[in-house]
Amino acid sequence: MRYKIILEYDGTHFEGWQSQPSGKGVQDHVEKALAAFNTEAPRTTVAGRTDTGVHALGQVISVDIERDIAPEKLCDALNAHLRHTPIVALHAEIVGPDFSARRDAKMRHYRYVVFCRKPRTALLAKRVWHMRHPLNISAMQTAAMDFLGQHDFTSFRSTACQSTRPVRSVDSFMIRLHDEEIWFEVSARAFLHHQVRNMVGTLVEIGRGQRAMDEIPSIIAAKDRSAAGLTAPPWGLYFVKVDY
Repeated sequence: MRYKIILEYDGTHFEGWQSQPSGKGVQDHVEKALAAFNTEAPRTTVAGRTDTGVHALGQVISVDIERDIAPEKLCDALNAHLRHTPIVALHAEIVGPDFSARRDAKMRHYRYVVFCRKPRTALLAKRVWHMRHPLNISAMQTAAMDFLGQHDFTSFRSTACQSTRPVRSVDSFMIRLHDEEIWFEVSARAFLHHQVRNMVGTLVEIGRGQRAMDEIPSIIAAKDRSAAGLTAPPWGLYFVKVDY
């Protein structure tokens, strides 16, 4: 049977999703837990690879399992195997044999969280990007609208990005205040490496008054990573959910 499984995890102490020689990838722990159901360790397909320190609220994987097990029991068994890790299986369901968590994804949703308060946070360390001073939310909201639509995002991707095509289409970009947190919520079918963090980093510079809010079109047109702002730290980023 092929299963679709939704995972939640705290990425603080992992080296990203992908399997690592050190064994510190989220994938390493998930596949080790799934090995209890197969004669050979199964290989998972993931909706989106998260970087070191990045969290997930609704990561999706697809995997083939030899044993015939009810989805609810699969979740319970996985969570028992993962109980010593900050990884939780939230939901499982049986899908068709051709389903791919990565290939069949229609939309991926990310959230970046900035925490604005002079004192640091004792409870949210490594889960938010701490700012000691307030940001101009209106300016950032106006600037974010220039990301919408299809663009060459060379200026906003990592120099190590391996994608052969820098063109992506951003479908939604919302910036909202939640008490002392600012949520940057962005949706697209696919993103380039570090694209969300680089967009957020540039918007934060606008929010600080270090850049004008009408600079985004010229930064996009430059097709040069050095034209954009800093890369936001990974610990404020959350992979929220996937639409199929």
